[in-house]
Amino acid sequence: MAETVIKVENLKKSFGANPVLKDINFQARKGEVICIIGASGSGKSTLLRCVNLLEAPSGGAIYYHGQNIQTEIKSLARYHAKVGMVFQQFNLFNNLTVLNNCVIGQMKVLKRGRSESVENAMQYLRKVGMDKFIDAKPSQISGGQKQRVAIARALSMDPEVLLFDEPTSALDPEMVGEVLSVMRDLAQSGLTMLVVTHEMAFAKEAATRVVFMDDGVIVEEAAPDLIFANPEKPRTREFLQRILNH
Repeated sequence: MAETVIKVENLKKSFGANPVLKDINFQARKGEVICIIGASGSGKSTLLRCVNLLEAPSGGAIYYHGQNIQTEIKSLARYHAKVGMVFQQFNLFNNLTVLNNCVIGQMKVLKRGRSESVENAMQYLRKVGMDKFIDAKPSQISGGQKQRVAIARALSMDPEVLLFDEPTSALDPEMVGEVLSVMRDLAQSGLTMLVVTHEMAFAKEAATRVVFMDDGVIVEEAAPDLIFANPEKPRTREFLQRILNH
């Protein structure tokens, strides 16, 4: 059995009086690709943001290799390098070139020299097909290209886990495919991935496990063929019928 990288125990998160996550338990093992699906407002993105400590949990605990990320991790910046995140809105530095977007974190957080950082960044920019655009600023490239740069930037930090928060939802339809194909390649490379997505075909094809969330709880989790062909819970069935017949 592959080693558990991330473990979430009894996780709760409220914003004011509004509970968004209610007693979430799950784990991600090394090399798993877990797709988290569910309607908007079901708590999927909040779950990812808690795993990345962009939101502080209101209760429960999250462990990375057995260490509680709130009490036992010494450097948050290093944790963010190991557990990288790709956002809906790219979050690139607009004043930096494509190349420097992928270099700055390596130099600041990992204390790499510039030439090693550039070499590493170029390797990943080639991988996502963005090596021809290294001198462009984010404002000069398309949404799909920005998202591919954001993925290269996250990979440049040598993460063990990549979190994707609806990485295609801000893209024009014709750009979705180019980002998903990069993500498919990553899924096959053995990287541990947690992906919040509305792209059911991607979840079906790339996930090792699919987690269905509704109203702040995990309703059901199983291998993709089981969830899509034969969901156990009525709420999962209802959701998938609505989405797949859309």
